[in-house]
Amino acid sequence: MLTKDCINKQYIIQGAIMRIEVSIAKSTALPNGALDALNNELSRRIEQQFPSTSSQVTVRYAANNNLSVIGGLKEDKDRISEILQETWESADDWFVRD
Repeated sequence: MLTKDCINKQYIIQGAIMRIEVSIAKSTALPNGALDALNNELSRRIEQQFPSTSSQVTVRYAANNNLSVIGGLKEDKDRISEILQETWESADDWFVRD
């Protein structure tokens, strides 16, 4: 049995969280504070989309770009991928440099 907008209902009942890990290639030049800002904005947007689910978002540098969604359905990963793309493309609206 699935909830309308989220992961397996049994998974939620057991108190598990959905973990989202975003890896950005080290070769991608980002301004200072960009990873933290992206983490905060992505967390906010995911919370809006999946209000009934506890989630943990991690954004870090790695060898390659990658998105991992642990504890979610394929549909959840697809939607989170869309949210990530929208967040990345709208960085001029939410990223403020000091």
